[in-house]
Amino acid sequence: MTAMRLAASVDQREVAEASIYEALLPLAHARILELGCGRAEFTRAIAAHYPDARIVATEVDTIQHRLNCDNGGQPNVRYVEAGAQAIPADDASVDIVLMFKSLHHVPVDLLDTALAEIRRVLVPGGLAYVSEPVFAGAYNDIVRIFHDEQQVRLAAFDALFRAVAEARFDLVTEQFFLAPISFASFEEFERRVIGVTHTRHCLTAAQHEATRAAFAAHLRPDGAHFRQPMRVDVLRKPSSD
Repeated sequence: MTAMRLAASVDQREVAEASIYEALLPLAHARILELGCGRAEFTRAIAAHYPDARIVATEVDTIQHRLNCDNGGQPNVRYVEAGAQAIPADDASVDIVLMFKSLHHVPVDLLDTALAEIRRVLVPGGLAYVSEPVFAGAYNDIVRIFHDEQQVRLAAFDALFRAVAEARFDLVTEQFFLAPISFASFEEFERRVIGVTHTRHCLTAAQHEATRAAFAAHLRPDGAHFRQPMRVDVLRKPSSD
């Protein structure tokens, strides 16, 4: 088995994630399931670039799901309110499963269940693309002031490692890269990060001021720009299943 690593040991290149998944996945004409689509930025981009693909995009956050439905408008996308631990899809009905920074949001005690569900809905030989933020970097240091995800990200990686070690999936590849993240102002950071509806962030006055000060250290006339370390694991359901 190719060794899986929690983080890269050397500096990585900065790229848009689309260049990663487009190089690794046969998205054209595919039946795609995206789990935890969030604001559905990737969903809409993939749907536009691959109009012959069929995409089901799930989200557990009721508020965000409704916004996605209201902002839909693409004939090859269907939005569903559901979690990865109970996927509303038939056995062997999906060619590709996508998870963009969403696996670590699955409750820790349900991570193995979620991966079993992904295996169930994939066709034999189907692919699961899982990208997760690495717990490192300046952006991570700001967010951890009020929302420390170190343990849940480690648990998500451990679940992926178990799935491969136990031969429930084959590891196709593991890649690391730096994802650019930009904010025009602290107010935009508050809206997009602190104000997300899938997690209730209750900052103390001290946490809010510490977060503002840490963000201000990176603010320039053209905004604040970060490079988030990311890991991508592409898993394949065994063809003999």
